[in-house]
Amino acid sequence: MTEHPIQGLMKTTMESIKEMVDVNTIVGEPVESSDGQVIIPISKVSFGFASGGTEFNGKSKGNKGEGMTASDNSLPFGGGTGAGVSIMPVAFIVVGNGSMKLLPVDQNANMLNSIIDTIPKIATGIQNKLKSKESNVKNENSCDNN
Repeated sequence: MTEHPIQGLMKTTMESIKEMVDVNTIVGEPVESSDGQVIIPISKVSFGFASGGTEFNGKSKGNKGEGMTASDNSLPFGGGTGAGVSIMPVAFIVVGNGSMKLLPVDQNANMLNSIIDTIPKIATGIQNKLKSKESNVKNENSCDNN
């Protein structure tokens, strides 16, 4: 059985998309900075695909019934395909100096990341203040008892 024209269109389009899909598109090539840190870009990749087609019997009101009929084996075919790709950087992974950081491109996410990074510092500060207050209270109590 011969291949239908829409199959050829879809096959060509899918092969092209397959060539574009690569892990290096999402996780980019690492780049080493002059201070020894390695920067790895991370991107969001979106693909879209559409195809369609139709066969015409050649009869319409305009040609008064002349042309090809549905019993013919080779009806005229009209069709098309399309694809779209969107690549958007979303973050950078920075590795070096004994640490690893995720630096998002989105400013709102970057602010959230900064807040999350400062939480341990704030918690340590609160713990230190509570400990110093406890030691002050103990010192005052021991002074009152003497």
